[in-house]
Amino acid sequence: MKSIAISGSPRENVGKRDAKELRYQGLVPAVLYGGTTQTHFAVSAADLKPVIYTPVVHFIDITVAGKTTQAIVQDIQFHPLTEQILHVDFLQLDEKKPIAIEIPIRLTGTSPGVKMGGKLVQKLRKLRIKALPKDHLDNIDVSIEGLEVGKSVRVSDLKVDKLVITNAKEDTIVSVTTSRALRQAEQEAAAGKK
Repeated sequence: MKSIAISGSPRENVGKRDAKELRYQGLVPAVLYGGTTQTHFAVSAADLKPVIYTPVVHFIDITVAGKTTQAIVQDIQFHPLTEQILHVDFLQLDEKKPIAIEIPIRLTGTSPGVKMGGKLVQKLRKLRIKALPKDHLDNIDVSIEGLEVGKSVRVSDLKVDKLVITNAKEDTIVSVTTSRALRQAEQEAAAGKK
């Protein structure tokens, strides 16, 4: 999985007034937890953009006061009107502990059902997975090569090594449904036979 490096500065004061002042300076208050102690720090809002405004999940190498820690984004708080980032929680990674995150689904191949005029419907865009940090993937590939009209790919159809998919097994990821044009053509063909 890809890593992005971010550096932050430690926060001496932790409170609403201090947080407001940091945001005014273009910084975002953040906390790193999951280790022996919590670390409160501030990071540039511009440095967070490649981490937050992307569908790709990244591991983040956070450097605060000369100490680098690998983490993932656990939670983000946005202002309800301006969409400004108010606060970010990072979870420190431990190589021996599995972590649960959502990763994007990438459809591969061409469906014969779509070629015949069917409509491709993707119900899930991300899957929740649990695995050790070294086993995490950037995305999960789902092949639609054999997908005919009326068929679907469910979570239970996926075979992945070293990680557990925590979505319900019966959840549909992608299906090919009958399009209006295909339905109309079938009705016209049926009417022509009479």
